[in-house]
Amino acid sequence: MKASTAIAAIATFAFALPVYAEFTLDPRFSDADGDLIADIPTDPAQLVDPETLIFAYTPVEDPAVYAEVWQGFLDHMAAVTGREVQFFPVQSNAAQIEAMRAGRLHVAGFNTGSNPLAVACAGFRPFAMMAAEDGSFGYEMEIITYPDSGITAVEDIRGGQLAFTSETSNSGFKAPSAILSAEFGMVAGTDFEPVFSGAHDASILGVANRDYPAASIANSVMARMIEREAITPDQIVSVYTSQTFPTTGYGTAHNLTPELQDAIREAFFSFDWEGSALQAEFANSGEAQFIPITFQEDWAVIRTIDEATDVVYECN
Repeated sequence: MKASTAIAAIATFAFALPVYAEFTLDPRFSDADGDLIADIPTDPAQLVDPETLIFAYTPVEDPAVYAEVWQGFLDHMAAVTGREVQFFPVQSNAAQIEAMRAGRLHVAGFNTGSNPLAVACAGFRPFAMMAAEDGSFGYEMEIITYPDSGITAVEDIRGGQLAFTSETSNSGFKAPSAILSAEFGMVAGTDFEPVFSGAHDASILGVANRDYPAASIANSVMARMIEREAITPDQIVSVYTSQTFPTTGYGTAHNLTPELQDAIREAFFSFDWEGSALQAEFANSGEAQFIPITFQEDWAVIRTIDEATDVVYECN
């Protein structure tokens, strides 16, 4: 999905908001060029040039599975940058953000919802996203249930329980909260009981195994789980599908040397997907390449959702 289409799709919400929600960086960062991401420090003493790069993928599913999936790409990054590259299996969005903020994480893929928090509080500089061969990208938030749950429409969740993933997740919390309030007049804690599973795969498995009556999830994760036969399609019934949102954004810590940041970018855009483990895994959700993105344009819809749900980027 192109950025202009994503921004235009904001009109599908019932609330009227500016395209660009208010967004500020932590005071420890500067943004002289106004692109909403932290500038690379001009003082050489503030730059880091590690011999070993630490990479983390957003913790949406089993980290052990994705350590193998990413290994071929990390080998390519090592060849391009001349550095060792290690996979860091994070267990939560908060832990991933804190690792970059503390200087322990250099390259990462942050999920849609936590991307703004990583940019604001950890100095994350996103520049790439996975996309299909035709350049389209994105996923939808779906509210799912199981057959014979008694839920055939979103309104049927009223008075019951809905599983979210975590408060930093777009499709697992922010977008459904905004949509349920704006389109259906339903507020968590008042009209239904919210519970938190911690991850999209946990929510999907929870519904498939009938532990949760309903859940809001990213359908790209569900597609990959179906392809791996972690669940079967007949275990799930979808009662709502949202507009398309941008997916995981990939980038670097702001204080890596400019030369190293350039080399890491080159590694992403020169990677050959053909026959790779990345291709085998992410083809299940329609992705076949890395494409350039900007946080300012491609995350406008997410910042707007954050403003609609009164998100405050608190950087401790």
